[in-house]
Amino acid sequence: MYDIIVIGSGPAGYVAAIRASQLGLKTACIEKSSKNNKPQLGGTCLNIGCIPSKALLDSSHRYADALNHFSDHGIKVSKPKIDISQMMERKNKIVSQLTSGVAGLLKANKVSQITGSAKIIDSNNVEVTNEDNIELLKTKNIIIATGSMPIDIPVAELDNKNIVDSTGALEFKAVPKTLGIIGAGIIGLELGSVWSRLGSKVTILEAMDDFLPMADSKISDDVLKEFNKQGLNINLGCKVTATKSNEKNVTVNFTNNGNQSELTFDKLIVAVGRKPYTNNLLDESCGLSVDQNGFISVNDFCETQIKNIWAVGDVVRGPMLAHKASEEGIMVAERIAGNQVEMEYDLVPSVIYTHPEVAWVGKNEKELNDAGVEFKTGSFPFAASGRALATGESTGFVKVIADKRTDTILGVHAFGPAAADIVQQGVVAMEFGASAEDLGLTIFSHPTVSEALHEAALAVNEQAIHIGNNKK
Repeated sequence: MYDIIVIGSGPAGYVAAIRASQLGLKTACIEKSSKNNKPQLGGTCLNIGCIPSKALLDSSHRYADALNHFSDHGIKVSKPKIDISQMMERKNKIVSQLTSGVAGLLKANKVSQITGSAKIIDSNNVEVTNEDNIELLKTKNIIIATGSMPIDIPVAELDNKNIVDSTGALEFKAVPKTLGIIGAGIIGLELGSVWSRLGSKVTILEAMDDFLPMADSKISDDVLKEFNKQGLNINLGCKVTATKSNEKNVTVNFTNNGNQSELTFDKLIVAVGRKPYTNNLLDESCGLSVDQNGFISVNDFCETQIKNIWAVGDVVRGPMLAHKASEEGIMVAERIAGNQVEMEYDLVPSVIYTHPEVAWVGKNEKELNDAGVEFKTGSFPFAASGRALATGESTGFVKVIADKRTDTILGVHAFGPAAADIVQQGVVAMEFGASAEDLGLTIFSHPTVSEALHEAALAVNEQAIHIGNNKK
């Protein structure tokens, strides 16, 4: 009898299992994927998502830097060459190192690692199938952390050769001369950046008329201009109606403002989002079900409608982000142990790891206007940052939004160098209920790109030093 069985070993699952065991609870973690008869730990994030994509983003950025910007620093090099196989080998080595690390952490924390497909029979019984072997495990609590999978669309059926999803896009053997991407969200932009830097002519087709609607509108506008300038041909309001793959390429038909168009690409990536993975997870008699979009319904503490069954990460409401999933896993482990822990869902940061980076936390202007909240803003461009100019990364800006009456910070948005880390500083400040004045009174080391956050906070109250203040 276990105290907790965790189903899934991604960022939500393995973290929940480790914390549960640290709290003195007898814990098992079940993982469906296996390699050499051992669980392939880490989930989508470590194996085919966050980590491998960031490895390729870094490699491609270094190549583009050597090709286009080394001469700016007086560094003369002959034209660099791409070795895709070595680039992929580096990516795979990083993935292997991290997944092995997860296995070591589970072992060190005395978490039982079980390989197989799990099915929840009821709140105290989980059936595990591994090849022909079926085992029934008993537990006091179940945490569902099965993650998500790419959404496929009928008009662009995957053939895993010319038409691929985000997983296949991380495994190209050569740089496609022309690359089409369906979807201009985070995944599409990151994958587009990788292959564009390496020499692909990239065209992105986005069905929505708005670009990055979840981000601050000023940042979205600037990002669109910058990425188009970088060579990402982003087309909005384009609905794909059909695709045809042959031996050499893919033909894509789409509509835009009622007009029919056709384009041909060497490769096509379908990146229209992800959906919860709950295939064969729930026995019909267990009492749990999923909604029309595949999500499991939970309350603010990730409790399902069945006592002692919890669900976290991509299978529940909220952004499909690894850090959100991990914190939910910890919260649930703590609550099962009797600790009154909760999450601040308003402070989950979002990041797009392109170059420059895009990041935000809290509310944007549209959300606040829609809610009838009066606010004030301050911005600071990286073009006025000494460190950003010194490193040749002066595109973009930082924006701070604060309550007009109380000065409490309501949102931090950034587009530029180290945007993710700058916004993380905003997260810490907002977690403690800081005001723009508090950030303005904080000492920031010089020269750093973080000073842009300092100046943006000062600008909220018309006190910026290194730019002119807009009188409100």
